[in-house]
Amino acid sequence: MSSQPGAPGRSGPQQIPVVVLAGFLGSGKTTLLNHLLHRSGGSRIGAVVNDFGAIEIDAMAVAGALGDSTVSLGNGCLCCAVDASELDVYLERLAHPSAGMDVIVIEASGLAEPQELVRMVLASENPRIVYGGLVEVVDAAEFDATREKHPEIDRHLGLADLVVVNKADRAADGERVLRVVRDLVDRAAVVPAAYGRIDPELLFDCRPSEERVGQLSFDDLHRHEASDDQGHHTHHGHLHSAYESLSFTSEASLAPRRLMDFLDSRPEGLYRIKGYVDFGAHDRGNRYAVHAVGRFLRFYPEPWGADEERLTQLVLIGSGIDTTALGKELEACKDDAPHADEHSMWGVLRYVQEHAAEPEPEA
Repeated sequence: MSSQPGAPGRSGPQQIPVVVLAGFLGSGKTTLLNHLLHRSGGSRIGAVVNDFGAIEIDAMAVAGALGDSTVSLGNGCLCCAVDASELDVYLERLAHPSAGMDVIVIEASGLAEPQELVRMVLASENPRIVYGGLVEVVDAAEFDATREKHPEIDRHLGLADLVVVNKADRAADGERVLRVVRDLVDRAAVVPAAYGRIDPELLFDCRPSEERVGQLSFDDLHRHEASDDQGHHTHHGHLHSAYESLSFTSEASLAPRRLMDFLDSRPEGLYRIKGYVDFGAHDRGNRYAVHAVGRFLRFYPEPWGADEERLTQLVLIGSGIDTTALGKELEACKDDAPHADEHSMWGVLRYVQEHAAEPEPEA
């Protein structure tokens, strides 16, 4: 089993993040999805899409159809064309261990209600999946016109965990659009993009959850280099510039109440938190895997290995975040007077699956 931050716990089944990708017609959702498939880093993506014909199947070295509406891609990814009534069936299929998926991306149709898709994922009783966030794609060049035609976009942005302001390079005033979007979101990370190019690391771990043996990934077969109209290499490929990340390691255990205060007040733009927490004397038998995306939070207790070094290891990813300040806040979570207080873990246990009540998206 992988020991990377964000890997599944040893005490339960592997959980696969399910990302909902939404946005109005023409915003660039399919372009972004194709980009993720091209730059999967060897990870296997289960792509659930409404408009199957828009996905560049021929360009992705189709290995053969597995069914009437499912296509296997050369890198082990799967694409499924579904309607909402079939979603649970395909989530069950893609999350089955035999499918070997690392992440599932649901591309909503341009007129879909993202809130309903999010509720379906959160309400799923499938123990192998976990909510991976709502990503809303916005067309910066047509933002004002789209907002006038579809005023509900303001509500969609308020629900999002990550907003990709696509076609920012084509907008007459891209900075103004970014400011307006940031005013409309509720603590979501907002990143500009051109041609749907965002770093997949924002959405999922771009490495296989297990070693791939005897198979070339699609990335080995088909490299996409960003270039301008004259064929010169550009810096569009430097995708890491759109976000910031912080790695935090502590040999000292963390105080549960202090960490929960930090998590409850996490700032705007902090999109993902993943890793493991050592609560020391408060629970000597377990470490706690943590998975946070947007406002969603979940802890997974799992036993320490017999010879395993007891550390807290966290990775924080976001856009426009102050990594220095966040590092200081995490340092302040260290337990300077560790003792076994039976009540101190209650805040953490509220977010352990068997205790947690799923948060409903706001209306």
